[in-house]
Amino acid sequence: MAEIVIIGCGGVASVAIQKCAKKADVFSEICIASRTISKCDALKEKLEGTTEAKITTAKVDADNVEELIALLKKEKPKAVLNLALPYQDLTIMDACLACGVDYIDTANYEAEDTEDPEWRAAYEKRCKEAGFTAYFDYSWQWAYRERFEKAGITALLGSGFDPGVTSVFSAYALKHYFDEIHRIDILDCNGGDHGYPFATNFNPEINLREVSANGSYWENGHWVETKPMEIKREYDFAQVGKKDMYLLHHEEIESLAKNIPGIQRIRFFMTFGQSYLTHMKCLENVGMLRTDPVVFEGREIVPIQFLKTLLPDPASLGPRTVGKTNIGCIFTGVKDGKEKSVYIYNVCDHQECYRELGSQAISYTTGVPAMIGAMLVMKGTWKRAGVFNVEEFDPDPFMEALNEYGLPWVVEENPVLVD
Repeated sequence: MAEIVIIGCGGVASVAIQKCAKKADVFSEICIASRTISKCDALKEKLEGTTEAKITTAKVDADNVEELIALLKKEKPKAVLNLALPYQDLTIMDACLACGVDYIDTANYEAEDTEDPEWRAAYEKRCKEAGFTAYFDYSWQWAYRERFEKAGITALLGSGFDPGVTSVFSAYALKHYFDEIHRIDILDCNGGDHGYPFATNFNPEINLREVSANGSYWENGHWVETKPMEIKREYDFAQVGKKDMYLLHHEEIESLAKNIPGIQRIRFFMTFGQSYLTHMKCLENVGMLRTDPVVFEGREIVPIQFLKTLLPDPASLGPRTVGKTNIGCIFTGVKDGKEKSVYIYNVCDHQECYRELGSQAISYTTGVPAMIGAMLVMKGTWKRAGVFNVEEFDPDPFMEALNEYGLPWVVEENPVLVD
């Protein structure tokens, strides 16, 4: 039996599992489950003798609901922390419903095969209703709300950094600094250098799909869609310096637009170097970012999945990545009838993360909030029946935990705004 089952054993999962192991008073028994059990066993071996938590491992195919149900019936956990691929969110949620187990994840559902006719029909209907065309959004998981309510269990969505911490920053700013927030600019800057001509800092398939898709932002009650990388700004990030950043679609815009009253505009920007953009454009032009199958020597392969096997594993970047990340939100709104602006952000050092947990900062900044979200659900601090995004709960316990577990934040009043 386990207090928590953690599904996945990649870079983010490794960080979250190691942080959970340090909180044995909450996570006394941890089951690490993955399709590749050898990775789970290797992490268990690394942790032996360093924690009072009991750690077990299991092999599971997260695409297979019956396998997931069998695992949960065997382990009888209080919660499942889903750190597998976003393609597998719904199967894991189905298993949690079947077993009456709380659910936590870091990224919203995406369909692996975007050419599936049933998915395509639902996708096109949703695009028409929502007014934007990104193929990752919260509608699929929000549709589970009534079932989780009836089951009396919690589903906490997006407990990573963005989405996750940036959403909690938004709730915290509204609670402590504003009567109304009118505009939010989410700025994600990675000033790290891994030395490779081209690599991605998290799952290449997810990262490249996200970046090559149309951008979009929320303004005055509707979506405004842009071409990929069409909108560019420069910003001077604390402890990193001036970087070019580009507007992308990002899922937390969708939930914040629903959950922050009075909001007028929300945008998401991410920094990219010219080498990354040149490589990505070349790969896109030759079809390597395609998500539909092609026939190669009599076998079907998905080009972007094949590309993933050629690129460096993000989990291997830790020892060679130097520099810092700076991720946060600039808020503008009103307090006591006066306009004001506040910037809340975190700076994280790649090498400090590696020294602590053998990870680069991108995995660290996602894995730590995943542990915090799971901890708050398991302790009952964030516990309500239904499906929720993180900004729907009291932000204070999460913000306190960020300071305690390695992601301290800064509040800067009257920052430089993004035009």
